[in-house]
Formats: sequence, C-alpha cells, structure tokens
Amino acid sequence: MGVEVLEDLKKAILGYDREAAANLARKAVQEKIDPLKVLDAMTLAIRQVGDGFGKGELWLPELVGAAAAMEAATPIIEEEIDRVDARRESLGTVVIGTVYGDIHTIGKTMVATLLTADGFVVNDLGINVSAEGFVMGIKRYHADILAMSALMTTTAPEQRKVIEILKSEGLRDEVKIMIGGGAITQEFANSIGADGYDPTAPGAVSLARRLAGR
Repeated sequence: MGVEVLEDLKKAILGYDREAAANLARKAVQEKIDPLKVLDAMTLAIRQVGDGFGKGELWLPELVGAAAAMEAATPIIEEEIDRVDARRESLGTVVIGTVYGDIHTIGKTMVATLLTADGFVVNDLGINVSAEGFVMGIKRYHADILAMSALMTTTAPEQRKVIEILKSEGLRDEVKIMIGGGAITQEFANSIGADGYDPTAPGAVSLARRLAGR
C-alpha cells in the first residue's frame, strides 16, 4: 500500500495536481509511511520535471505546475518529519526572498521548492523584502547561502544594497550570495559582487550545490 501511495504522489507532481499531491501527502502520514521516503519520492518527481525543463522537453508552465504541486505537499511531510524527528542530512541553510519593491513570486517560489527537494533547509522570507530584512534573516537562520530575486530593472539595485550592508556589518564573508530574476544578468551579478547567478530554477539548484561545496 505504501508503494502505491508514493507512486501516486509522484504522478500527482508530474501531473501538476496540487490538490491530489496534498491529499496523498496526508494519506502517507495517515499510513505512517516513513516521511523521508515520501520526501525522496517527491524529490525524484520534481527532479524529473527539472531535468526535462533543462533539456528543453518541458516548458515553464509545466515547471511552475510541478513546483506548485510539490509546494502543496511539502509542508505536510515536513511537519511529520519534525514530529517524528527524522531529519535527513542537510546540504546547507538558505535564506531566499524577492527584493524590496518587487512582488513577483513565481520564480522565487520555484527555486525555494527545488532547493528544499534537493536537501537544503530553506527559509523563504517572501516578497518585497527590505535589505535589512535579508540581513536579519541571515543572522536569524545562520544562513550559508542568500538567494535574492528581482524581476524588474528598477528593483535589481536592491541586491547591491544588501551586499553593501553585509559588508558594512562584517558579514559578507560568512554567506554565499546567489541572485536571479528577469532583470538580472551575469554581468550585473559580477558588478555587485555576488557569488553566482543562474537564469533558471533548476540551474539555481546546481549553483547552490557548488556554492555549498557539494
């Protein structure tokens, strides 16, 4: 029965079905299936979608749909992981958010979902996050990586502001910084002193792994 639930959960993510993914996650908890095995099954599904996107076999709406299904199921399983105290080894702690003045969430949420699936502990600060908010998040969660998103050219300079504040507080060398979003280029990332940039959500996961030395 457990195997069937896991296979159905994978199919729900591959089928971009938020409601089914959440319901199957709850069913897995009710049937007392090892939550780490459930998370592994979900990870396999989202990676399959990410790989397909990277190869040009799938498109952005499909990646968004799979990430949304994964996002619906993940909190249910993470709550069970906390309840039974069954943590898997973390690849590192990430603080992520969309910069101040910017309320776009899809790209940031996809990256956060894929990072969580890959084994990072992700603390999502949300959208419209001030520079000071990012710095507080880094301190609060003892972040190894800061991931910032900016879709608009008018908000991209906020990423520079965050880095400058980290420098002024002597924290810059304590955290790796990766940036992304529609307004960002590799040239811009270099100019503000970020540690990395990638234009896609799956690519951001690979970048985070490199920055974490994994």
